[in-house]
Amino acid sequence: MRENINKVSQRGERLDALQDKTDNLAVSAQGFRRGANRVRKQMWWKDVKMRMCLIAGIIILILIIVIPAGMSS
Repeated sequence: MRENINKVSQRGERLDALQDKTDNLAVSAQGFRRGANRVRKQMWWKDVKMRMCLIAGIIILILIIVIPAGMSS
């Protein structure tokens, strides 16, 4: 009988420990999700800026080529 009571008590302690670990894991997962979203947004903005610079460079290059060709005609 006492052995059963001890086993039930130990089981309760293990369940409490498991619940604590689960809570910690949930908090960690939420932090990871926030960090991943932040990095994704940063990379998206970096990509947008790179595309804008590339388009601006192409436009400037076209203007450099077209304007002198138009003046010599």
